[in-house]
Amino acid sequence: MLRDFEHRWPETPPRTDEASAQHHDPVPEFDPKDKSLGGHRERLRRRFLDGGADALPDYELLELILFAASPRGDVKPAAKRLIAEFGSLGNVLAASPADLLRTKGIGLAAAAAIEAAAAAGVRLARHEASGRPVLNNYRKVIGFCRAAMGREPVEQFRVLFLDKQNRMIGDEIVQRGTIDHTPVYPREVAHRALDRGATAVVLVHNHPSGNPAPSDADIRMTKSLKEALAPIGITVLDHLIVSAEGDTSFRTLGLL
Repeated sequence: MLRDFEHRWPETPPRTDEASAQHHDPVPEFDPKDKSLGGHRERLRRRFLDGGADALPDYELLELILFAASPRGDVKPAAKRLIAEFGSLGNVLAASPADLLRTKGIGLAAAAAIEAAAAAGVRLARHEASGRPVLNNYRKVIGFCRAAMGREPVEQFRVLFLDKQNRMIGDEIVQRGTIDHTPVYPREVAHRALDRGATAVVLVHNHPSGNPAPSDADIRMTKSLKEALAPIGITVLDHLIVSAEGDTSFRTLGLL
C-alpha cells in the first residue's frame, strides 16, 4: 500500500525561473560611485553608521529622518528648507506639527517622522535621568529637562517626582502658560506629588526668551511652593530653569 500511495503522490513541480530568481539571485554589492538617488542614500547611511552623527551636517541628519517618510523621493531640498526656515536642527525637532506642515514639501508622513525622532530623543534622555539619585546624576537630569522643554515657545512648569533615595520616579507638566508667564498653584503640585508617593520634587520651567536667569517672580513662586509642600513632608530639592541657551539651578545659586 505504501508503494501505491507513493506512486500516486504528485511530483513537486519544478521551480520557475521567477521563483528561482527570488531565492538565488545575489544581492547587488554597493557601488560607492553610484550617482543615483539610491546610491546617495546608501552613502549617507554608511557615513552615519561608520562615523556617527559628527560625520554629517545637520541637513543630512535630517535627510536620514525623512527617508522613512519618502522611500524613493529626493528629501535633500526639504531638509535644507527646514533648516533654513527654523534656523537649526534643534529648532526643527522642537517645532510643532502645525509649524512643520506649513513648510513647503512637508506632509503628514514627514512631520510624523520628525516628531517621532524628537520624541525618541526625549525618551532616551528621560531614561538616562532616571534610576539614580538626582544629585549624583544632575547633568543627565538637566539634559532631559532641556530636551523636553528647553525650546518650547511658551512657558511650561514641570515637576520631577523623587522617592526617598532622591531617584526620579516620574515627571509631569502641571501648567502651561504664555511666552513669559506660567501660573502655578501650590495645591495642584502638592496633590500630584502625594498621588505619586513622592517625598521630594525638583521644579522645572523654561524661559522661551533664552535667558535662564530667574526673575523676582520665579523666586517668589519657588518660596511659596517650598512653604506649601514642607508641612506635608515633601522637600523642594531644586528649581531648574532651562532654555535653548542654557540652564540655571536655584540650589546652585543658593536660592533654596
